Amino acid sequence: MTRKSSLKVGILSLGCPRNLVDSESILGRIRAKGYPVVDIGKADIGIVNTCAFIQDAKRESVEAILDLVELKKEGKLKSVVVCGCLAERYREKLRKELPEVDAFIGRISLNHTRHNFSLTPKHYAYLKICEGCINRCSYCVIPAIKGRFKSLKIESVLERVKELDKMGVSELNIVGQDTSGYGLDTYGEKRLAQLLKRIAKTIKHINWVRLLYLYPNRITDELLEVIGDTPQICKYVDLPVQHINERILKLMRRNTTKKGILRLIAKIRKKIPGVALRTSLIVGFPSETEREFNELLTFIDEVRFERLGAFIYSREEDTPAYYLRKQIPERVKIQRLDSLMQKQQMISRDINAGFLGKTMKVLIDEERSDYWQGSRQLGHVYLARTQYDAPEVDGTVFVDAARKLHPGEFVNVRIADTLEYDLAGEAL
Repeated sequence: MTRKSSLKVGILSLGCPRNLVDSESILGRIRAKGYPVVDIGKADIGIVNTCAFIQDAKRESVEAILDLVELKKEGKLKSVVVCGCLAERYREKLRKELPEVDAFIGRISLNHTRHNFSLTPKHYAYLKICEGCINRCSYCVIPAIKGRFKSLKIESVLERVKELDKMGVSELNIVGQDTSGYGLDTYGEKRLAQLLKRIAKTIKHINWVRLLYLYPNRITDELLEVIGDTPQICKYVDLPVQHINERILKLMRRNTTKKGILRLIAKIRKKIPGVALRTSLIVGFPSETEREFNELLTFIDEVRFERLGAFIYSREEDTPAYYLRKQIPERVKIQRLDSLMQKQQMISRDINAGFLGKTMKVLIDEERSDYWQGSRQLGHVYLARTQYDAPEVDGTVFVDAARKLHPGEFVNVRIADTLEYDLAGEAL
């Protein structure tokens, strides 16, 4: 029997959903050793799981560490532990500059074991099926931090899926640095399509399975057919293309071409009618000209991605792009980001307008008694998502209902109003 400790542990999880899975794994292991897990404000031991992908993430991580150090100085924490990407990348430097931190722990191993601890709402979960990255994009530090690509075996994934299914999870979000490469190391070939078929046969209660982080070069016809033909899989393809100009793509070491990207997008829309395409883009990459940026604007205007995120290029040491000439001034990067997002806002508004009057199946996330959307007071409302919206990064459906609704419940909603990124309607 595990001996229960009197020391209570709390965690701050920063960064992407992949980090969140690592944090859940950490807490699961801690709880298995007998430590009570509590809110960080009630903890004796404070853990921060850091991110170091870009400058903003590093800044947020350092600020979080300093906040915990301050709580330790005030006697509210006995110990501070820093883990994750920042600790892996800057361990020795951090040890010198932050002697108040009791331990630095780097990368978290891909966990095969049960942890049954969730940092997400009970009705949805993230499941990491692979770690590390096969790609060597010139701007990215992830391969250096996370190490070689490693996939869980199908049996291990299915074991976790069964656990989540029994726990009453409504939505399963599958993540990894490159989920489309799943199986290349373990099986010597891409096995994501086969894995999805097995998951679909396994689940009884999970209604939505969502794929995140699909590298364009590894999306197969078989994978698209499985997404299109399997009812439980969301018709949502997360396709980070980063740029469209041939020269910039080559400098980024993306191993793809403009023609290849356009051909893939056309194929996805043909094989999965009604699909929502999400992408991420980088603006202000070293030496990006105004003409090349305008080419990117034209690309998103013509393709009309349903969901899009854009980021300012972050110059990261120990990456090939760090040493490229003609680094773009920060003010120019910001201007380009603003221009791109303004264009996407108009595209998104037009796409959303097409849902007016239609009935859509949504997943209820939470109930709010007095909700404000910007300067607009909506009052009592339920926040929900369509299958075209991933948690925390995409749009919201504001639902008015005459009856009581519950998080994790699926309901049909008639859309009565549309906004730039969000929808509003009444539960039927």
